[in-house]
Amino acid sequence: MAKRRGRTFHFNFEGLDEYIDKVDKLGGKSDGMAKRALYEGVAVVGESIRQAIIALPYHPTKGISHAQKEGLLDGLGFSLMKHPKKGVWYVKIGFDGYNSVRTKKHPNGQPNAMIAAAVNSGTSRRAKTNFIYKAVNRAKQQSMSAMKVRFDADIENLMKEK
Repeated sequence: MAKRRGRTFHFNFEGLDEYIDKVDKLGGKSDGMAKRALYEGVAVVGESIRQAIIALPYHPTKGISHAQKEGLLDGLGFSLMKHPKKGVWYVKIGFDGYNSVRTKKHPNGQPNAMIAAAVNSGTSRRAKTNFIYKAVNRAKQQSMSAMKVRFDADIENLMKEK
């Protein structure tokens, strides 16, 4: 109801109570929806990094060996979601485990995270191949689009529920 110059105007919105009930439902389900959307985005970025690893050139002394490349592909993954602050979610994409290249210093195999950092940043013996940052930047817009599509679909499904 609104007043203007002594007149009273009555507004009638049909279905407003139903809409308010659905928005209230959204409040309780928004964390789950945000998590699903974030995992969609992480999957897009992870696939971009995987493709960048596949595209890395083989070179036994100055690049990456077949075993190191396979280790990176096998060790690529993402962490469980963390929620340290209200409204903020974190997921890390990284490398876990060891490859099959056994050395005196690494008898269980070389750590995949170490190899990824060495390839990405370069060393005195290895050429720099900035594959991680390029893959993440290349996938940023696709990732955001995937998250938006997932979130919009979840909202649409929620609004269809009675």
